[in-house]
Amino acid sequence: MQVSVETTSQIERRVTFQVPAAEVDEAVEARLKDTAKNIRLNGFRKGRVPMSVVRQRYGRGVRDEVVGELMRERYVRAITEQNLNPAGFPSIEPKVDEAGKDLEFVASLEVYPEIELAPIEGTEVERPAVEVTDADLEEMIETLRKQNAAWEEVERAAEEGDQVKIDFQGFLGDEPFEGGSAEGHELVLGSGNFIPGFEDQLVGATAGEEKEIKVTFPEDYQAEHLAGQEATFKVKVHAVKGQSLPEVDEEFIKRFGVEDGDVEKFRAEVKKNMAREAKQAVDNRVKQQVLEALKKANDVPVPQSLVQQETDALKRQAAQQFGLGEDFDVSQLPNELFSEQAKGRVQVGLLLAEVIKANELAADDDEIRAKVEELAEQYQEPQQVVDYYMGNDQLKTQVKSAILEEKAVDKLLEQATVKDVEMSYQEALAAAQQGEKADEAEEGEEEAKS
Repeated sequence: MQVSVETTSQIERRVTFQVPAAEVDEAVEARLKDTAKNIRLNGFRKGRVPMSVVRQRYGRGVRDEVVGELMRERYVRAITEQNLNPAGFPSIEPKVDEAGKDLEFVASLEVYPEIELAPIEGTEVERPAVEVTDADLEEMIETLRKQNAAWEEVERAAEEGDQVKIDFQGFLGDEPFEGGSAEGHELVLGSGNFIPGFEDQLVGATAGEEKEIKVTFPEDYQAEHLAGQEATFKVKVHAVKGQSLPEVDEEFIKRFGVEDGDVEKFRAEVKKNMAREAKQAVDNRVKQQVLEALKKANDVPVPQSLVQQETDALKRQAAQQFGLGEDFDVSQLPNELFSEQAKGRVQVGLLLAEVIKANELAADDDEIRAKVEELAEQYQEPQQVVDYYMGNDQLKTQVKSAILEEKAVDKLLEQATVKDVEMSYQEALAAAQQGEKADEAEEGEEEAKS
């Protein structure tokens, strides 16, 4: 077999193969003889069909089968002998495939890029310094009360934060528009779930009242025929409900896993969870900055096959989040909605893998168990979670990957200048969320440019 490798780009290779005709024809002949032993044709006994008839009936199909196997086998052998590191599957195209002639075919493939890591020295990373205060704790407990509140009808005008039960119908001019009506809809005023201005005009409404609400749809509204349009909604208010907050008593506390209903234990548990959440927010904010600096310092080419794999994964994730069901065909979702985010993830993955390799980072079973135990603390039966993870190789691999990523970020952080910035609990959570949104926005801008 003759093999030649052509470099067509940093990550693309074109491999040309030539297999001697005698080798191919011999394999085809052997397969035809095996076929002849088992076929049945009218007028012939099993195994007695003349080879001329076998070749006429089955020759093309058998050759295609043999050639396909030869191409796959030669390709696998070549990537080992030529030290190629393919990313994804190749495109294999036969060039010459005729009896008596050497078989020629070409495999086009992408390979993982060779990366020479550039440092991120000089990068300034802001690290939030956060303390969960008693005021933060009280605010969180109040939030938990609101999340578990009951709605009770009130005999007064609606206030922000109240829930109103309404019928409504929307009009453009004098004509009702599709999708602009509902009956018995329950809306929390101030939630921002409706068009800007709609909820504000229901503050002060009372049960039984009918109102006309005028609003203007945003210019970027998803329904293009409504974007920027002025609309009138005729609204009938059926009920106004206020929140009835539960007392922080034994019954309430037991909902959060504190079985004896002790208030101090409950407060300690909530504060512990808040501290864990704050740490995650800080770590995520630092990681976002480090990874962004790493990407800017290392503009590596990204194999499209890996981007497509990640795009498909993001599609499946989106389908799950929107409850589209396991049978939903994710190919219906357009690639362009996910491709830039997928490209960024693949780029980061390649760079982090190189950091891990260059620094010989590793994670043993003790470290994996410690991380699992840390994750399990937020569950009511932590030991069950630990046993489940440690008994599942796939989950252990995921945890190991997370540990190695943390170690890689810590290594990179040694090159940066870290500046501690005092932040409140809420500010730290908001900063981490803003960082994630900024990354998504930047990916969107890059996609628009391309």
